[in-house]
Amino acid sequence: MSSPTAAFSPGRLGTYAVALVIGVLYGVVATVGHRHVIRIGDVVIPWGLVAALGGVLALLLGIRLVAGGRAVAAAAAVGVVGAVALLTLPGFGASVLIAGDTIGTIWSIGPALIAVLVVAWPNLPVSSRDEA
Repeated sequence: MSSPTAAFSPGRLGTYAVALVIGVLYGVVATVGHRHVIRIGDVVIPWGLVAALGGVLALLLGIRLVAGGRAVAAAAAVGVVGAVALLTLPGFGASVLIAGDTIGTIWSIGPALIAVLVVAWPNLPVSSRDEA
């Protein structure tokens, strides 16, 4: 079993940087697309929000499984949550990308909740069974 400091070795700094950049890029793209809806009569389906939150889950879970640890997934999570947090602020001319309605509130909080769940989820024990 590796020590906790082994996860932060200098050789993995590039991995953390790439995960952070991927997280920022996904956070920006998903923030722009989270407002898309389909209207069927009086029913409004926020498919952009569902796709964006599903994408955050898939991105962080995939990075955690492929990169082999919480630290790389946490770097990507910092990128996603940081981009969303930055884009909640009003831009030039007081324009906003994340409105203060229900969809905007869910998008503001959702990526952080997903990040906490994915990063904090315990590692499942690996059972080693010898084949006869």
